Amino acid sequence: MGYGKNKVTMKQIFPYLLILPTLCFLGVFCFYPMIRGFGYSVTDYDRSFPGRYSFVGLQNFVEIFTKDRVFKITIVNSVKWVAAEVVLQLFFGMIFALILNQNFRGRGFVRTFCFAPWAVSGVLTTMLWFLIYNEHIGLLNQMLSWAGHPELGRAWVQNVKTVFPSVVIAELWRGIPFFTITLLGGLQTVPLELYESARVDGGNGWKNFWLITLPYMKESIVFATLMRSIWEFRSVDLIMTMTNGGPVRKTLTLPIYMYQEAIESGKYGYGAALTVILFMILSVYTLIYLKANKFGGGVND
Repeated sequence: MGYGKNKVTMKQIFPYLLILPTLCFLGVFCFYPMIRGFGYSVTDYDRSFPGRYSFVGLQNFVEIFTKDRVFKITIVNSVKWVAAEVVLQLFFGMIFALILNQNFRGRGFVRTFCFAPWAVSGVLTTMLWFLIYNEHIGLLNQMLSWAGHPELGRAWVQNVKTVFPSVVIAELWRGIPFFTITLLGGLQTVPLELYESARVDGGNGWKNFWLITLPYMKESIVFATLMRSIWEFRSVDLIMTMTNGGPVRKTLTLPIYMYQEAIESGKYGYGAALTVILFMILSVYTLIYLKANKFGGGVND
């Protein structure tokens, strides 16, 4: 009896032993820094005076929301950035997914070609688009010159009027494949019999898209849109390496501002407070996703 009881106990413990290394890793590299960041957010910790910092309560948050004009700029830029990226990526991703879902010669090669930008890192993407946008040897200015409009050439990422759309296009090139892959997977689940029945009933392509394709792809669209919103809101690599928030803060988003305050300026307490605000905003995004997905039940249930 005792042996059997011990055997049952081991069966109960064994799954937890399997996930213990992962929990330890998350605890050391995720939860501990997060808790420490929350602690720093209520202090005036400064790298210049590491041994002299004190508890200030919500003073950092009050200053951010009442006195920090740059914070308001970063919020506006972040919202514009996320809205532009998600809407455009969804639009073009849907178009590419519909095209790649068709049967045509060389479809495998075209799919590989379209998905390739997703495998490129933000730094490499920056280098590529720097060469395109370069004022003197850039491909874009060269093409304008060949087209007979050299006067339209400019320093695209140094000009306050063109820097934001230029960075949006660069990130758009890298982000479209994610939507394409996700939406293409959703298209694979649509029963072909529905299209055949609609064709018999006189349905055209536009009606089929609105009445058949979109309802079946609702879950894929919700997943891709909300996940991409989270990723774009905390996007740092491409903007930082391409403009570092400039010129004159035209591309300064909240994550980059947080990095500048905490790492570059050494205001760890203030930077940690910005991190907490960023964490809360992303938590709202996460709750929206879970609610839209019925907490794992699927939007189509």
